[in-house]
Amino acid sequence: MLRLDNARVVDPVHGLDAAPRSLFVREGRMVADPGPDESVDRSIDLQGALVMAGALDIHTHIGGGKINVARGLLDEDHQLGLRAGEQLPDGSWMHAACGHATPTTWATGYRYAEMGYTACFEPAMLPLGARQAHMELADTPMVDKGAYVMLGNDDYLLRLLAQGAPAARVADYVGWMVRHTQALAVKVVNPGGISAFKFNQRALDFDARHPYYGVTPRQVLQALARAVHELGLPHPLHVHASNLGVAGNVASTLATMEAAEGLPLHITHIQFHSYGTEGERRFSSAAEAIADAVNRLPNISIDVGQILFGQTITASGDTMAQFANHRHADPKAWTCMDIECDAGCGVVPFRYRDKQFVNALQWTIGLELFLRVNDPWRVFLTTDHPNGAPFTSYPHLMRLLMDRDFRNRQLDALHADVASHSQLRALQREYSLSEIAIITRAAPARALGLHDRGHLGPGAVADIVAYREQDDVEAMFARPTHVFKDGELIVRDGRVVRAVQGRVHTAEPEFDPAVERELDEYFGRYMTLGLNSFKLGDDELCACGTPAPLRHACRRRQA
Repeated sequence: MLRLDNARVVDPVHGLDAAPRSLFVREGRMVADPGPDESVDRSIDLQGALVMAGALDIHTHIGGGKINVARGLLDEDHQLGLRAGEQLPDGSWMHAACGHATPTTWATGYRYAEMGYTACFEPAMLPLGARQAHMELADTPMVDKGAYVMLGNDDYLLRLLAQGAPAARVADYVGWMVRHTQALAVKVVNPGGISAFKFNQRALDFDARHPYYGVTPRQVLQALARAVHELGLPHPLHVHASNLGVAGNVASTLATMEAAEGLPLHITHIQFHSYGTEGERRFSSAAEAIADAVNRLPNISIDVGQILFGQTITASGDTMAQFANHRHADPKAWTCMDIECDAGCGVVPFRYRDKQFVNALQWTIGLELFLRVNDPWRVFLTTDHPNGAPFTSYPHLMRLLMDRDFRNRQLDALHADVASHSQLRALQREYSLSEIAIITRAAPARALGLHDRGHLGPGAVADIVAYREQDDVEAMFARPTHVFKDGELIVRDGRVVRAVQGRVHTAEPEFDPAVERELDEYFGRYMTLGLNSFKLGDDELCACGTPAPLRHACRRRQA
């Protein structure tokens, strides 16, 4: 048994706010104080460190086709963050790693762990690209991982909706897709819009009809939200809403929330969907209206997709939005592509500039959303890595949320007109340590149905992070003193000391196997891959190098 002494535990699930106590770990799990009859094999004195559960990133693009495209498109990025391979104290090796905006798989795992993150979730896995995505996730060390399968622009689903197929049939198809792509959740990107772009449509508003199938984004979203709910998937439908990045898109974002009709819905990188058209530039913050709606609708959760300044690269399945943005590419290289009958892919390098009005206002919009949403259990910390900023900027973002004076100094350094177009300076709120623990640990774990993660109660997985308290919280969160994965010390003083391989989380929804009869015929007629070759088996996941996946059974609800 391992005992961690002199910890000041921040665990909002159990109401602990820097509470002094010892922690006990047996066989990779947290246990209650064992009493005098059980011996402790090893103890570590944490010397009054602040201790939290391992952090979870609910939305980070770390595996799949478009990230490899991004790595190749911005090759100069790999001159940054170079680290040679090194032998670790236990005799294992860290691979050489590099990259900043789109680091290699190895660098991704090492850097997440060095910040205290122990689980990361790829939010946009194309069904046809599932095999490659899982291979990349398997190549990402140190952290647990999982992926959300992208539906809502796939030809088969759009045909079902155009035919008026019953909800149960749609749910069977969604369940089949989740199971055979080894996904944890379902994501929809610009519902119907990626498909419409293939028919030369350059915009598709929330209630506009698809030029070929005749269905609307509202219908796609509602069908998928019902299917996800009926299947009992732990995470609600993960929604990249219509009109990403378009001035005035606040209207379609609010319509998306209302269209859920009370069903759980998670709207991702909502900063990019919170724009108005006020002012002489016809671009304004709609953060107040969005936050008011989130506060009013308890079925809605969000992650922010905060932008931070500097070079990055945007990578998205939303070819409609990426094509519209390609003229802003910096450096001047970009690509968009079709992915057979599934979806699309667009990759555009981008540099966010603090003296550019739109970029600076985007920065304030994201922070306003964090500060205006009252319930921290329904807003999660993300930058939509790498789209808003690389994930390595998270400690800086935490400081912006926790330190109002620092935030206002940063605001003063922006484009001169931004402060007068934003209400950010008037917002007094500063996040507490407990709220940071909620938005980076407890709330994402709960939203994903990972009940043994995000807290340090008995039975929880022993993913533990210790920080040396500092006035500069950015420095504190950037360099934990200790990180434990499944009870094993993997990071000491911000450096990896043991290389480990995390596990993959997948969902197991119930569905009628008869759905395969139609799918087999469809694959034979329209797809370049046969049905059986499409399915990703358990043996393949293990062959990728990961331990056996962590399966989450789902109980199907009655329609």
